[in-house]
Amino acid sequence: MSQPTSPETMHRRDFLKTSGLVALISATQLNSRASTATSSPASLPTNDLLTDLIRANDVQIPAQLANQERSASHRWHGGIINEYGLHTVGGTANFISTLACALCAPGSKYCNAPDLAQPLRLAVAYIIKAQHADGTVDYYATNFHSNPDMAFILELVCPACELLRSSSLPVYRAIADELGVFITRGANGLVTGGIHTPNHRWVVCSALALANALYPNPRYVARIDEWLAETIDLDPDGQYTEKSTTVYSPTVDNSLVHVARLLNRPALYEPVRRNLEMTLFYVHPDGEVVTEASRRQDRNTRGSMARYYYSYRALALHDGNGRFAAMCRQIEQTARAQISILPALLTQTDLNQPLPPNATLPTDYAKVFAYSNLARIRRGARSGTILASNTTLFSFRKGAAALEAVRCATAFFGKGQFIADALEPVDGRYVLRQKLDGPYFQPLSADQIAHGDHAKMAPNGTLSTDSRALRTRSNIQLLESVITISESAGKFTLEFSITGTDEVPVALELAFRHGGKLTGVTPVAHVNDAFLLSSGMGRYTVGEDTIEFGPGQASHTYTQVRGALPKWDGLSVYLTGLTPFKTTLTIG
Repeated sequence: MSQPTSPETMHRRDFLKTSGLVALISATQLNSRASTATSSPASLPTNDLLTDLIRANDVQIPAQLANQERSASHRWHGGIINEYGLHTVGGTANFISTLACALCAPGSKYCNAPDLAQPLRLAVAYIIKAQHADGTVDYYATNFHSNPDMAFILELVCPACELLRSSSLPVYRAIADELGVFITRGANGLVTGGIHTPNHRWVVCSALALANALYPNPRYVARIDEWLAETIDLDPDGQYTEKSTTVYSPTVDNSLVHVARLLNRPALYEPVRRNLEMTLFYVHPDGEVVTEASRRQDRNTRGSMARYYYSYRALALHDGNGRFAAMCRQIEQTARAQISILPALLTQTDLNQPLPPNATLPTDYAKVFAYSNLARIRRGARSGTILASNTTLFSFRKGAAALEAVRCATAFFGKGQFIADALEPVDGRYVLRQKLDGPYFQPLSADQIAHGDHAKMAPNGTLSTDSRALRTRSNIQLLESVITISESAGKFTLEFSITGTDEVPVALELAFRHGGKLTGVTPVAHVNDAFLLSSGMGRYTVGEDTIEFGPGQASHTYTQVRGALPKWDGLSVYLTGLTPFKTTLTIG
C-alpha cells in the first residue's frame, strides 16, 4: 500500500528506521542498574541473529566513513552528510552507534580497531558543537531547537556510550566521557523541554531513563513521572492514539519497555502486552502489517513487523510468552534484514537467551476493533480488512497477491468520496453507511443585505461558509450509500447500494499492488495502469496466488469522478454505473 510521500516525511521515516529503532530497541539494555544483568560483549553467547547483525553492521562502516566531513576548515567538521548535502546530528548519532557496536562486538572485523578512534572522536565533537546551549538539536526537515529529536538521538548515543565505556582501550573509554557531555546536556534540556505528538512523551521518558542509567539524576526521574502522570494513551482495543502500526506504536512499546526495565516500573509492561497482543491480529500472511487506520505518515504504506521485534522478544523472555516468541521467529523469517537490535544484544545478557517454545499465532479469526473503526478477518492465507472513517473501505490479501484498497466515489456535488461514518457489525456482516446532501441556496433577506451579509464571499468567488449558513436551503438533493460486507471461508461479498438522487455517476476502484498480472479487464484510454471490468470475473495473479473479483459492469468510462481521490498508485480496476446503483462484488 503505497501513496506519494514528501521528501521531508521520508527523511523523518528514514531517521526513525535507522536511528530511532536501533536506539529505541537497543537502549533499554544499557547498564545493569535496571534490574537486568549485563555482561561485556566479549562474554555474550553468540547466535545466528547476533552474528548476522554484527556482519550487517560491519558492512555499513566504509560508506559511513566516506560520508563523514573530514575537512578541518568545514563548519561541520566530523558530521555525516545526508542525501540533501546537510550535516545532521541524527545521521551522525547513527554513525557513532554503528562504530561503537563494531568496536565492541565479538567477531566484528573492527573489534578494538584503533584506527576508528579519530573518526569517532570527530563525530562526537561535531554533535557537541551542533548542540544548542539549551541542550536541543535541529532536525532540518522540520524541527528546530527540538527536544523530541534530542530524545530520539539520546536513544542512539546512550547505548553507544555504554559500549565505549566497556572498551578495553583507554582511547575509547575517553571518547565515552566526551559523549557523556552531549548526553547530560541533552537530558538536562529534556527536563524542561516540550513535545509535539503523543508518542514524544514516552520517547522523552525513555531517553531520560537511559541517561539516568548512565548519569543518575533525580531531576530526570521526576520529569519522567510528570509525563507518566498523564497515563498511557491506550484505547480498550489495545492501540495507541496515533494508531501508527509501523512507526509509532512500536516506538511507544519500546519506549515503555525502556522505562519499565530501567526504573523498575513493571506496571508499564501491561500496555505493551496489550498492544503486542492486539497487533498479532493486524498481521497479513506474508508478515506485513495493516496500516490503513494509522493517523500518521505510515497510513496506506507497506511495512513489516520488524520494529516490534525488540518488544516481542523482551516480553517473550520476561513473561515466558510463547505467542510473542512465535512472532519473533516469524519476524526473523519475514523481515530479518530489517531487525535492528545489535546494541541490545551487545549490552544485555538475557536478550540472548533462547526464546520460549512457540505457541500458536492467530491465523483464523474475525475481530472488530471498534476504537479504530476496523474489522480484521483472516482465514489462513486470506486476510481481509474492513474500515470505516477511511477512504479505503476494504483491502484483501491472498498469499503474495495484494488488493491494497477498494474505494468508491460518486460525482455528487464534488464530495462523493465514500467514507463510512461508522462500522456496524450485524449478525456476522459489516455495514458501512454514508449520507450526503447537496443543497442550493436562496437569496438573502432584505435585513441581511442591510447588514452587509450579501458581500460575504469566499476568495475563490463562491459563496463563503458563513454566507451559506445564513441562506435558506432549497432543492436539496440526497444520496445514501450502504455497503454490506460478509465473508465465508476467506471469500468476501461486498453489496453496494447507492440511492437517492438519480443519474449520479459512480466509480468503484479496486487498487491492486504493482507487480501482478491482470486478466479479464480492458485498459482505460489515456490513463496509465487503469482498467475496466465490463463483465464477468477478473483475476490478479502474483506467482501462484490469484485473487478473483467480479462480476463487472461498466456503464461509462468516467473513472476519475469529480471529488474523488486521485487514482491509487497501483493497478486500478474500475466498475462504473449510475444511481440508483446496486451491485454485488465477490472477492476471493
